[in-house]
Amino acid sequence: MNFDGYKETEIGLIPEEWKVKPLKEICSLITDGKHGDCENEEGSGYFFLSVKDVLDNRLVYDNARQITKEDFLETHRRTNLEVGDVLFTNTGTIGRMAIATDDPRTKRTTFQKSVAILKPKRNIVLPYFLYYMLKFNNKRLSSFAEGTTQKNLLLKDFRTFDVVIPSIHEQFAITNKLFSLDKKIELNNQMNQTLEALGQAIFRHWFIDFEFPDENGQPYKSGGGEMVDSELGKIPQRWEIGTLGDIVNNFDSKRVPLSRHERESKKGEYPYFGATKIMDYVDDYIFDGIHILMAEDGSVIDKNERPVLQYVWGKFWVNNHTHVLKGKKGFSEEYIYLLLKNTNISHLVSGAVQLKINQKNMNSLKIVIPDFKTLKIFSIIMNSLFSHYRLLTEETITLSKIRDFLLPKLMSGKIRVPTEDKP
Repeated sequence: MNFDGYKETEIGLIPEEWKVKPLKEICSLITDGKHGDCENEEGSGYFFLSVKDVLDNRLVYDNARQITKEDFLETHRRTNLEVGDVLFTNTGTIGRMAIATDDPRTKRTTFQKSVAILKPKRNIVLPYFLYYMLKFNNKRLSSFAEGTTQKNLLLKDFRTFDVVIPSIHEQFAITNKLFSLDKKIELNNQMNQTLEALGQAIFRHWFIDFEFPDENGQPYKSGGGEMVDSELGKIPQRWEIGTLGDIVNNFDSKRVPLSRHERESKKGEYPYFGATKIMDYVDDYIFDGIHILMAEDGSVIDKNERPVLQYVWGKFWVNNHTHVLKGKKGFSEEYIYLLLKNTNISHLVSGAVQLKINQKNMNSLKIVIPDFKTLKIFSIIMNSLFSHYRLLTEETITLSKIRDFLLPKLMSGKIRVPTEDKP
C-alpha cells in the first residue's frame, strides 16, 4: 500500500525508499560482556562497567570498578569496545543506552554480561544513526525481555529485531539535527557542573578555610584575622555555633504523597520530586520558588557521607521522602545547599534496613554560623552564579523536549530532512 511516497511495512508506514532490515544485517557483531567476575585493582586504569555505569546516554566512570590488566585483556577479547559502538543494557534494568566516544578510557573499558555491544557496519548504518534508531525503538525492543525475578533481553532478539534504514546521506542529515541538540545539552550540563564546582570552591575557601575577605579585602585567616575556640574547632571571631534548625525553615508538613495511580490521573507540567529525583509530572503544585530538598529516607547519603540534595526552583510537588527547606532571613538557599554539600551527616542517619534522617536529627545538626555581612556578600556572588545555572538548566529542559519531539518524527520519516550535507 502506498500513501504519497510512503509504504506500509510490518513495523509501520515509512518512506518508500527506506528499507527494513534486522540488526544482524547492519551490525558486524552483536555480543555481550564477560560471564562471571573480575579481580578488583583500584587505580589500574582498566574499567569493568555494569548496568549502573550506563546512565543518561553516556558511560559514567565515577564509581566504576577497576580490574587487573590480565582480566581486562581476557574480557576485552570478547567485547573489544571501539569508538562508535552502541551499548544497550540487556539484563536487569533494560534499555539504558550509550555510544562509545573518543574518551581515552574507551580502549580500556570492558563490560559485564549485562551490557550488549552493537558494532555498526558503517557502509550501511552510521553509528549515531544506529544509536538514535535504537533510542527511538527502545520501548519496542525492551518489550522482548524475558524473566520474572530479573528481566533479560536475549541476543537472538537483538539479531532478529527489525529497524528502518534510509540512505547514508539521509542518515547523516537526520543524525546531524539530533546530535546538535544533544551536543548543546551536553555543553549546558558541563557548564553547570563548572558553575557548581566554582560555587563549591568559593564556599570552601570562605567558610571552611576561613579565607573570606576581611574589611580590607584580604583573606581573613592568613591575613591574621582573630580565631577563637569553639566546640567545632577554631572559628573566626564574632562567628557562632548553632544548629541547622537555626538557619532553615522546614516545610515538611505541606508535603502530599501521590500514588502512581493518582499521578496517572494528574498528568501535567509540574515536576513531582522524590527523595533523589523527579519521579513524574503532575497538573498542580504545592511549592513555588527556590528550595532545597534533602532526602529523608532510602538513599540519604552519598559515598562521602554527605546528604543527598536537590536544588530546585519554580512550581513543583513533593512526596514525603524528602525534607523541604528554605533559608531563614539572611541565609540564602544557595548557602544552605553548599553548606550541606560540605557537611558529613552520617551521625544523623538512623535505621538498619531503611536509612532515615528524621526532622529532629536534621535540625540538630551542629554548624558554624558566619556574620551577616559576610553572608550577604557571599549571597550576592552566588545569586549571580546560580541564576546562570538555572537559566542553563531551563534551556536544557527546552532542548530536551524539542529533541524528544523530533526523534520519533525523524526516525520514522514523518519529518524529512534535506540531504545537501554529505557524511
